[in-house]
Amino acid sequence: MKILVLYAHPVETSFNAGLHRMIVERLTAAGHTVDDCDLYAEDFDPRLTRRERLDYHNPRGAKDPAAPYVERLLRADALVLSYPVWNYGFPAILKGFFDRVFLPGVSFTLVDGKVQPSLHNIRKVAAITTYGGSRFRAILMGDPPRKLIKRMLRATVKPGAPVTYLAHYATNLSTDETRKSFMTKVAASMDAF
Repeated sequence: MKILVLYAHPVETSFNAGLHRMIVERLTAAGHTVDDCDLYAEDFDPRLTRRERLDYHNPRGAKDPAAPYVERLLRADALVLSYPVWNYGFPAILKGFFDRVFLPGVSFTLVDGKVQPSLHNIRKVAAITTYGGSRFRAILMGDPPRKLIKRMLRATVKPGAPVTYLAHYATNLSTDETRKSFMTKVAASMDAF
């Protein structure tokens, strides 16, 4: 399977960086072809430009600044996201990826003004994430990142595609044991992916 791994964390020594390395290693060891898209290392610009917004509903060509990322997304059979939850949302660089790459004609089409999801090349999705706060606090806030993955992204990809959401909550209070336990869970998920 061709898997696009979207990674969004700026610190190479973070727990998230360790998770990311393990995800790529496990998927590769399992025989998958991995396109490792480290948004910070690639200096991805999350800002939607004025021109991009004005042209949002127009067909895009090879000169479009997001074209290389669109091509990578469309070549993938599966998508694995690896990121921290900050302020109950995606890091800005990952949110910008969705804004600039999940375009009309890429992830959806408009038919008579109605959205029809079209990212049907993606047959499997997994999100691996960390939260500084507890699951209880995330629930109180409505846990937007979980909903975006389990609802919005699920509705965008191939109908019936499995969507996995693995979260390590209360990372600010985590211990070596809790982090190791989460890494074991993620490793097993990637091995079976």
